[in-house]
Amino acid sequence: MRMNKYMQGPIRQSLFLFFSILIVLAIAGCYAKGNEKTNPPAGLVPQATPVDGNIIKHASLKEEIEVTGSLIANQQVDIVSELTRKITRVNVKEGNFVKAGTLLFQLDDEDLQAQLEKLRQQEKLSILNEERLRDLIKHEAVVQQDYDQAFTNLKVLQAQIVELQVMIRKTQIHAPFDGQVGIIHVYPGAIVSTNTVLTNIEDNSVVKVEFSVPEKYANIIIPGSEQKFTVASDSKQYTARVVARESRLDQNTRTLLVRAISQNPGKILLPGQSARLNLSLHSSNEALMVSSQALIPSSQGYSVFVAKDSHVQLTPIKIGQRGPAAVEVLKGLNDGDTVVTSNLLRLRPGAAVQFVTLK
Repeated sequence: MRMNKYMQGPIRQSLFLFFSILIVLAIAGCYAKGNEKTNPPAGLVPQATPVDGNIIKHASLKEEIEVTGSLIANQQVDIVSELTRKITRVNVKEGNFVKAGTLLFQLDDEDLQAQLEKLRQQEKLSILNEERLRDLIKHEAVVQQDYDQAFTNLKVLQAQIVELQVMIRKTQIHAPFDGQVGIIHVYPGAIVSTNTVLTNIEDNSVVKVEFSVPEKYANIIIPGSEQKFTVASDSKQYTARVVARESRLDQNTRTLLVRAISQNPGKILLPGQSARLNLSLHSSNEALMVSSQALIPSSQGYSVFVAKDSHVQLTPIKIGQRGPAAVEVLKGLNDGDTVVTSNLLRLRPGAAVQFVTLK
């Protein structure tokens, strides 16, 4: 059946209008779906940011500074001779521990012993002469002057004997105190003078720790206080008790020299070692400490995010002394406040948070 030309025109217009409406509806549907993705429905609450937090509590705080010191022997001397003479005997081995008074070196004293024997024989004759004149003076057989001369000669001779005995004792070099002998530098047959170091001896039963403290802490480190220190040779922590301070500051460094004493069982600590001391300065049992991770620096100082009712507020604080992982809060926080310690870059004042961990 054929349509006449009068009917074909209205049909074409109807079809064009129909397809136009379908295209408009399709575009509108896509636009509506796009709006559904970008605009959340009204009343939806933003998701809370997961964070970690600390509840601030009063804690003990000790202020310390680290300084470097040196270990020195309790007693130490270089052994030298008071006479220029030949060594005849070395009576000690290197590294041995000796008691006070132990004979270390013997010097040649043969000529001195001979002189001593000569004077002793002269002394015998002088004693006999003095006794004879004393008996004669009682009977007025001699004048007083003769007796006085004989008596004086005897006393001078005896003084010479004492002087020579002192010289002989100096040929025997003894240990002045209990200690450990060091390296021996001379051997039998060597001629030594008063400038020759024979060996050295050190008393290491205790060691002295000398260190300098800044001027600011000069009145804090007092005699009787105990300080902790370590040495490079082991990881053990030792204790030293302050026994003395210098009477004035060093004008070049503005520091005060302090000396402490540490026990040295087993002679583990050696003079000359460096010591790292953690000096105890101030202590407090009421300090408020906050983790260093919670600090937000700014040109005005430091702030922290404090959480309350699952929301955070930026709170300025004033800090005191620092520790390895925490700082003291002097102003801005109270005991029991909850401080955020993670995800700080994602937070804004008033933001909602959800604690993953809370310590």
